Order: sequence, then structure tokens, then C-alpha cells
Amino acid sequence: MGGIAALARAAGHRVTGSDQNVYPPMSTQLAALGIELIEGYGAEQLALDPDVLIIGNAMTRGMPVIEALLDRALPYVSGPEWLATQILRERWVLAVAGTHGKTSTSSMLAWILESAGLAPGFLIGGVPQNFALSARLGAAPYFVIEADEYDTAFFDKRAKFVHYRARTLVLNNLEYDHADIYPDLAAIERQFEHLLRTVPGAGRVICNGADANLRRVLAAGCWTGIERFARGAGPDVQWSLAAALNADFSRFHVLCDGRDYGELEWGMIGAHNAENALAALAAARHAGVTIEQGIEALRGFQGVARRMQLRGVVAGVHVYDDFAHHPSAIVTTIDGLRRHVGRERIIGVLELRSQTMRRGVHQATLAAALSGADEVWLYAPPSVHWDVRGAMAALGTRVHVSSDLEGLARELTLRLRPGDHALIMSNGGFGGLHARLLEALAARAGSAQERAAP
Repeated sequence: MGGIAALARAAGHRVTGSDQNVYPPMSTQLAALGIELIEGYGAEQLALDPDVLIIGNAMTRGMPVIEALLDRALPYVSGPEWLATQILRERWVLAVAGTHGKTSTSSMLAWILESAGLAPGFLIGGVPQNFALSARLGAAPYFVIEADEYDTAFFDKRAKFVHYRARTLVLNNLEYDHADIYPDLAAIERQFEHLLRTVPGAGRVICNGADANLRRVLAAGCWTGIERFARGAGPDVQWSLAAALNADFSRFHVLCDGRDYGELEWGMIGAHNAENALAALAAARHAGVTIEQGIEALRGFQGVARRMQLRGVVAGVHVYDDFAHHPSAIVTTIDGLRRHVGRERIIGVLELRSQTMRRGVHQATLAAALSGADEVWLYAPPSVHWDVRGAMAALGTRVHVSSDLEGLARELTLRLRPGDHALIMSNGGFGGLHARLLEALAARAGSAQERAAP
């Protein structure tokens, strides 16, 4: 919704917004754009007399502002519908969908198009470091959008992405998620089937060829040409990787239709990001960018805020911020960091924040997902009612569980030592834990220096 606000502002509208507990980088981006943010959902906000109200899917019946706008019959529209009619209607939409990797792949794709001089518009659920903003109108015709399968609004329970009318569609992967919306994997697959029905025959579907769930979705009906990518080669895989030159996938060769298009050495790590790069290169080629141009652009790709973002190094401790909050994403994130740091200690710190995590949907697989870390610290807020300690028993003494964020930060600071890599994972702000740790480590180092002074 912050990105939609930015697009509306760029289109010449006066924009205000309401939300609760907004945190960086979105809060700072909105402030820089001059968009007024109103805390809470009070009905008094309607005194602004807006011409239209754009409703995000966090808004529900019972909120005072929602009840008031319905009672007064004010005009309202969902965020995705407003995008479709006001921004995307005459654009070549390149949409990136899937359970994981949407933000990173969208950011890579937008940067490739930018580097090719196409000045794309984009709306991304994070802040690409190359652009330092999550949304812009750009120049016609190309528009890159992160296509989310979450539902649209309280009055429209379709997935957001069916509104976007993609011409180029990336399907990264598909797993069960969003337990507050979908009862099972089949329900999510059905939404992806609906998405495929909106892609024109002259378009292109770029699909993860190693994902069995996506294969099942495509088998249910696809009327568009398909290109498949995968880490390894396969009989129907057009895009793949040659053997990685570095264990952490910071160097590898790009193969397309059996031809080696050269080496990509870049600042990203992890096999998942290498696969994201293949998807972005394929989508960009559909828009007319050569593979060689795409590889050159990715050499300068700077990553995305909150995707394995190094927030700082204090007293020899590296503190990272990552958005991982699903077991599969946690596995690939830890694996990528492990390949990068070797035997140095990885301290995994996870907030059980998403609705799926709070409901305990992944409790049977979470311990295994975190097993690649040397120590695991879990913050389970009071809204988590399943037996977290019991589910983590397989990790033995490596695991620490707390429902007290202040206490967790204090104890974790005491345990960190030079050479450690603190990997903080959450789909929220995690109470500013990253900054707290860095400040506490700096204070601890300063005290140690004072004690050592003659």
C-alpha cells in the first residue's frame, strides 16, 4: 500500500494514508515523498473529504473508518483494482509471482530493464538498493510488479495478482502459506490457475521447472508459451546454471538453450538468488533485452533492503536483516550464508510473526529448517499458543525461546562474540532488534575498552 501511495502521488494526486506501527524502510520513504501518515483507523480521517478511498487488505469490517465510509456510501476501491485501472491498463506488465523470491526477482528484473534504457515503472514489496524506492511510474510501456497471492480486500477475496493482467509472468515456486486465508495448498493452486487464465497467448510464462506444484498448476490449463528455469539442466528446461564457480553462488555461468552466455559475478549469495537471476533474465529477454545485457546489469545489482541485508558490523559481529519467515525460505537463507561464511558461527534469530507461523502450521518442519544455524533464538509473542519449545526439541541446547523481546535482546547480546553472524529473520520490524543489537554491542565494546585502559 505504501508503493501504491507513491504511485498515486507521482500521478499528481494528494495522498494521505492510515496505518499502525509503520516501520522503515517504508515509513521513511513515505515521509520523503511528503505523504502524510495518520496513525490508526479512526472515522475522523474521513473529514479530509477524499475523492476516493483505496482499501488495503489489512482493513476489515469493524474498523471505525471502514464502518463510517460504508454508512456514508463513499467511493472506495481495492489497491489492486486501482492499480489495474489507473496505472497498468495500457502497460506491458511483467509480474513476478510465487511463494518465495518475488521481491528479489522483481528488483532484478526492474534493474535489468533500467540498465537497458527502458525506464520501467515498478511496484515492489521491498526497497531495491539500486533505486532506493519501492515504486515509480516510469516510462511506458514496461511495468514490473510483485504479484502477491494474498487476497485483495475485505470485499474482494480473489488473489491480488488476478487484477494485474500480466503479459510476462514469472512463477518462482509454490508452497503452502497464508494459513489465515487459504485452508490448504489446493486452494492456493486454484488461485494460480486463475492467474494463468489472464495471461494472453502472445505473452510468456517463465516457470520454475523443478517445482512439482507449479507443474500441476500448468497441467490444469495454460494457453501461453512457457520457458522453464532450474538450477540444473533438464529435458524441458531452457534456462539453467553451469557449475557454480563459488560455493556461495556469487559466481556462476548462465546457460540458455544449451549455450553458455558467460559468467555472472555479483554481490548476491545463495542458490535461490542464482535461480531468481535466471527468471529475471528470461523475463527481460521477453521484453527485448538480450541475455548479455541482462548479465551485465546483474553484475551491478545491489540487492534489496531486508533481503540478507548487512545492517552493520560491530565488535566483529555481523548483523543481518532478512525477510525469511517460511521454513523453505529459512533453509535457503541459512544455506546461502553458510556457503559464504564457512565454519564461522551463524546465530539464527526468528520472529514467529506471520499468521501461518502463529497458527503453528509449520511447527513440524521449523526445527529442521533452522538446523543449519549454530544457535537458534526464537521470539514467540503472546499470540503464539502452540508448544514452541517442544517443537524445537530436536535442536537440543542450541535453541533459546523467549516471549520477552527485551530479555531476548539482552541475553543475545551477551552470547554474541567476534566472528559471529547474527541472522535476524522476520516479515515485520522485529521491534527494531537489529538496531538494538548493534547499539548494545557498541556499548559493550566501549565498556571493554574503558576497562582495558591504563
